[in-house]
This record gives sequence, C-alpha cells and structure tokens, in this order.
Amino acid sequence: MQIFQLFNQLNTTRKFTKLLTQTVALGVGAIVLFSSTNAYAAEQVVLKYGTFQGSISVEELNQFVETGKTTPTLTAYLQAAQQDPALARKALKSGIKADRTFLNNLLSSWAGPVLVNQIGEVVHPPAGQLNQEALRTALSESIKQSGQVTLLGAIQNYPNTSVELEGDRLIGVYERLSNLAELF
Repeated sequence: MQIFQLFNQLNTTRKFTKLLTQTVALGVGAIVLFSSTNAYAAEQVVLKYGTFQGSISVEELNQFVETGKTTPTLTAYLQAAQQDPALARKALKSGIKADRTFLNNLLSSWAGPVLVNQIGEVVHPPAGQLNQEALRTALSESIKQSGQVTLLGAIQNYPNTSVELEGDRLIGVYERLSNLAELF
C-alpha cells in the first residue's frame, strides 16, 4: 500500500512527470537512432551486364570483395556476364587513397563532378538519372569510413535502398580511376 501511495505522490509532482517524459523521449530517440544507422544506405544491388540483370544484397557483394568468396547467385551472374571474378573484385575494392581532407577537397573542387560522373557511369539509382548529390554523399561517407574512394564504398553508402551496378562498364571506370589515383 505504501508503494502505491508513494507512486501517486511522485506522479503528481511536476518533476516526476518531466523526468518520465524526458526518459521516454530519450529511450524512443535511442531506439530510432540505433535501429536506423544505415536506413538510408543501399541494401540491394541490381547487377546489369547489357540486357542481363539480377539482384544481390550489398552484404553478398561486400563478402565477395572482402574474402573472394561468392554465393551461388553471384557466381551465376558473373558467369552469365562472362566477367572475371578476380578482376571484378579488384575493380570494386581498389580506389583512390589519400588524406581524407584532400579527398573531400577534391570532391568539392572542379574535379569533383568529373570524379562523380566517372563513378556514376557504374553506380547509380535503378532506372534513373544520376543523382550527383547522392553519389557525392556516398563518396564522402566512403572517405570518412575508409580514407579512400572506391566503387564498393559508393555502393555501400549510396543513400537509397537499391543501387544499380553497370557491370559492363565496371572495368573501364576502374582503369580510369586507377589512372587518376596515380596522379595523387
């Protein structure tokens, strides 16, 4: 009985109500923050090779790039596209490595749109025009996380749930990025 009376007494005070409201707000905010860390990052990749098209998860693609292991689906897609897995892996993983400040300044300079357009030839929203700002954001996040600009970083950090990867252009863009990386 005393606990009930104590609770009623506390409940009537403004301090308790304010504390309870703040605690609930903090809890809800924490749940939203922690459950949506990558809410705006790509989860699905649509691989395109000419007229061929298939979907895999970003997780599958990341596993392939990090370990070299492919899922049966990715293996089938690479075979259908007649793509060398080792070369595709290298193209997705290699990038422009430099100081983070320098890379962010590069994105903000006259060269930024050129770099974004190069990568945008390979990584873009499904069936849509290149959104330069979204890709620039993805590249900035990639720089923040790994200190380099990579095609995989652009895919992982693209602010859309799905992103298209133009596989038939992958190697050409990789070679141009490699040439650009040599300048830095």
